[in-house]
Amino acid sequence: MLTERIGLIGAGQMATALACGWIRAELVRPGSLVASDPSEEARKRFTQATQAPTIANNLEVLQQSQVIVLAVKPQHAGRVLEELRGKLTPQHLVLSIVAGLRLEKLQQALGPSIRIVRVMPNTPCLVGCGVSAYCLGPAAAEADGRLTARLFGAVGQTYQVQEAWMDAVTGLSGSGPAFGFVILEALADAGVRLGLPREVAVGLAAHTLLGAAQMVIATGEHPAVLKDRVASPGGTTIMGLHALERGGLRATLMEAVEAAARRSAELAQWF
Repeated sequence: MLTERIGLIGAGQMATALACGWIRAELVRPGSLVASDPSEEARKRFTQATQAPTIANNLEVLQQSQVIVLAVKPQHAGRVLEELRGKLTPQHLVLSIVAGLRLEKLQQALGPSIRIVRVMPNTPCLVGCGVSAYCLGPAAAEADGRLTARLFGAVGQTYQVQEAWMDAVTGLSGSGPAFGFVILEALADAGVRLGLPREVAVGLAAHTLLGAAQMVIATGEHPAVLKDRVASPGGTTIMGLHALERGGLRATLMEAVEAAARRSAELAQWF
């Protein structure tokens, strides 16, 4: 159980998912959390999900918490940072999950002595199967990195990375779930086209992709090696793989990740 009180500025879907994960993992009690949001509806949903209190005033979150999670949308971040300017102390640890908001801008806005960690989680955190990458600001200590890994590890896997990689992380794991949903939907649609009931097709597609991912993780082997083991000479799988190559699936997926990463870099110009 953590001794630090955690405050979330922003009480949206990701903030709620994180808070639920921390409570479920018994890292914090609901009474050790507080979230702020201008939306009464968002505050109500957060409290219903977590039993933790919410308030409308961001500055009250600073007064009640040692760890501050900045969980606002990029278009609102500038206003929130201006509000927080000069109000934080070196005793606060700021964890920013704002897409595209770089450490340099955060440090300029909040002060050179403020401990900041930039984190990019993804939406499967909602079900405890997320993946988060994080990088430390210049004032952050190794202990801050360990705390970040512990918090985000409660809702999935964590990786410490260089900030120069964060746009690539955003394109791959941040946007990747949406790409996976499209692939899953297409597989299920193919099953329906071949006569399977929709619920059966979706279940088969979802568990097939889940099983494939778990095999990569459990075996540690390269996906290409595992793919070759399924593709028997002259069999069904190699025919399907040939169709994927003919359709340019791999190149299209690579271009999708690159496009999302470019957009992440563009978002940095907002701040």
